[in-house]
Amino acid sequence: MSARILVVDDNPANVRLAAYVLGTRGFEVHTASTPDEAMESIGSKHPDLVLMDIQLPGTDGLTLTRRLRENPETQKLIIVAFTAYAMRGDEEKALAAGCDGYLSKPIDTRTFADRISQFLSAERRPAP
Repeated sequence: MSARILVVDDNPANVRLAAYVLGTRGFEVHTASTPDEAMESIGSKHPDLVLMDIQLPGTDGLTLTRRLRENPETQKLIIVAFTAYAMRGDEEKALAAGCDGYLSKPIDTRTFADRISQFLSAERRPAP
């Protein structure tokens, strides 16, 4: 069974590209463009990894990540910050919020799926 990936991003072009690249590598890809859609999809699709955009409409991705980490049912979910914000300190903020990793946009289509595979094969985060 292929890994299930949830791409949470409000930019349709980013979603299409990520979904296409991951889909061609055999991942089962689901998408969400709002925090509410993300929570619904997490509950129904049970993804193995979430690519979390930091800037989302309403609740930002870091706040959503903290909420997922506080819930015993989702606290061990692999969450990777997926953002165009590549300023000094942004990666540290994402990791402090509970993200397991950080990928900046635009993605490198040649290495993107391999990076996702690395996150999936890494040891799971310990419960807080």
